Amino acid sequence: MSRVQEVLSRFRVRFGGDARVYRAPGRVNVIGEHTDYNDGFVMPAAIGLSCWTAIAPRDDRALMIHSENFDEAAEADLDDLLPLPESAWANYPLGVAWALQQAGNRLRGANIYIAGDVPLGAGLSSSAAIEVSVGYALLVNSGHAIERTELALLCQRAENEFVGARCGIMDQFVSCHGVADHALMLDCRSLEMRLLPVPPHIALIICNTMVRHELAATEYNSRRAECEEAVRILAKVLPGVRALRDISAAQLDEHSHLLPDKIFRRARHIVLENARVLKAADAFQSGQVENLGKLMADSHRSLRDDFEVSCPELDAMVEIAARQRGVFGARMTGGGFGGCTINLVEAVHAQEFQKKVTAAYTGATGLRPDIYVCKASQGTEAVRSDAAGGGNEEARAVRGES
Repeated sequence: MSRVQEVLSRFRVRFGGDARVYRAPGRVNVIGEHTDYNDGFVMPAAIGLSCWTAIAPRDDRALMIHSENFDEAAEADLDDLLPLPESAWANYPLGVAWALQQAGNRLRGANIYIAGDVPLGAGLSSSAAIEVSVGYALLVNSGHAIERTELALLCQRAENEFVGARCGIMDQFVSCHGVADHALMLDCRSLEMRLLPVPPHIALIICNTMVRHELAATEYNSRRAECEEAVRILAKVLPGVRALRDISAAQLDEHSHLLPDKIFRRARHIVLENARVLKAADAFQSGQVENLGKLMADSHRSLRDDFEVSCPELDAMVEIAARQRGVFGARMTGGGFGGCTINLVEAVHAQEFQKKVTAAYTGATGLRPDIYVCKASQGTEAVRSDAAGGGNEEARAVRGES
């Protein structure tokens, strides 16, 4: 039984009747960490781990939602959407409904079944996959068309204002706009994107350290505040500066005396990481993937030493991976304090890489990692409709092609 069939079957058991199914992928960030909320550059790729949303309309204004992963249900009134402190997972789909309606999209009630393949808390953006798949489903269920970038922005608003996590736009954007066999080079200020072909002989291998430290959420918001403090100070002497994206390495060095040491190091990571993303994009575009190794290594060291968001398990995983045959580059990916690393590996060595990294990491930490061999995948889409109308018209409508 396929994943779609499984979701449909469980929807029927839960709610009865037929449903439409939509998919949105998680993501891995090749390089460009913590730069998105600084108006900077990032290089994510959608991956073949997804959130699946089955939906069917209701005749009232209720949302009835069931999460397969949490084995919990939640319900809400579309005319009175408020966060549910006792069901934190439900605030992601409810927040999306809230944001869509705030933007003028009156929604129809729905029965919703959510099933996720993206590991929770691993830094692969399970939250954005939920938001985008549910947002896509709610819009089609209510007869609305929306452009993908607008969908991404509304999902980000849901996470920022309804859930209370101050994420940037990267995760939702790539979940909407991902293209098979390509990474995206995204300008997080203009939202202009550039497609970068991932060579067919390169596998994106994600290593899950199987640790997630409790300070991740609070420290993420702290890092954002520290970056904003750097901008506040530097804007006094550099007119026109709105974000760390506007500051060059030379300007940062020139005015470093104005910044407390910790704030300077946070800013230095962002400024130099933006430059690394631009160089990495050139390497992908020219097919010179061998140039990515130093850029990814420098990125990880900067995240460890200047931004201080790594942890011993991530450091160990990167060191082990970098020693393996066929590895072009290795670094932590995601917000940090646990989660995953991203490794660019020659596909012919992928199986050997999995085996040796698993053994070495388990020996070093006592933890057995999950390792996923991925390709860059397609963004959100309609994958199955058991109701009249079919999926293709819906997909065109949400892309703004109708």
